[in-house]
Amino acid sequence: MALVEITEDDGAVHALNQSLPILEFLDERFPAIPLMPKDPYARARTRGLAEIINSGIQPLQNLNVTNQIKALGADSTVWSKGYIEAGLAAFDATVRESAGQFCVGDQVTIADCLLVPQMASSRRFGVDVTRYARLAEIEARCLALPAFKNAAPDQQPDAVK
Repeated sequence: MALVEITEDDGAVHALNQSLPILEFLDERFPAIPLMPKDPYARARTRGLAEIINSGIQPLQNLNVTNQIKALGADSTVWSKGYIEAGLAAFDATVRESAGQFCVGDQVTIADCLLVPQMASSRRFGVDVTRYARLAEIEARCLALPAFKNAAPDQQPDAVK
């Protein structure tokens, strides 16, 4: 679908697509830095949170979707904003049961990896993320970590400076 980049591992390019499989690959490839909790319930909770964003919010704000909305004569920002707000509310309510310093406990998980870009996108669509103080706090803790700083779009080699 040409929506997610492939990944490179030790100089070899692997045609991995879609965010969650790439994140799960990284979890398996680098077990010393786990992105999934060991506890099966916490793993399921992590996957559920990730899916709220991955399938419930993110596709509805993709450029191919918003361009189609515009082609139909509607305001794509207004249309997407409602789905983003509903998704963030669901994510916030769900994370309430599992959060520690991060979305699921006190270690970064795949759920955090999806939350951070979603919060940035939410702001781009004009969503008032201050209504989600817990999510903003988790986002801030993530953004304080080098891995998140280095993954920011403006830090990528092809970023427009």
